[in-house]
Amino acid sequence: MAYDPGLAERVRAQLAGLYGVEEKRMFGGLCFMLADHLCCGILRDTLVARVGPLQYEQCLALPHVRAMDFTGRALKGMLYVAPEATAEDADLNQWLARCIAFVASLPPKPPKPVKSPKAAS
Repeated sequence: MAYDPGLAERVRAQLAGLYGVEEKRMFGGLCFMLADHLCCGILRDTLVARVGPLQYEQCLALPHVRAMDFTGRALKGMLYVAPEATAEDADLNQWLARCIAFVASLPPKPPKPVKSPKAAS
């Protein structure tokens, strides 16, 4: 299994009711999108948190947090949060609040072009 289903359920419960929530398989795990922006995800038993560049260094200094280096280079604004830092619901909620706040600060994505149906031959 590429992601922890228990953690996924906890994240789903916290994101329930928010507008534009969508789940996608990405990075070999599960990602949660808000209004077409990547918000957070789960890779194995680890939370992937998108906190943005302004909170990045501050959050990186917290216990059980490391840079997301999925490609071999740190992705600025993205963090791996170990299970020890999300074991309690209050801790997970705090991480998700950071992610949601960052995504809410982003401009809306432009609408995707509508594909026209192919003409019948």
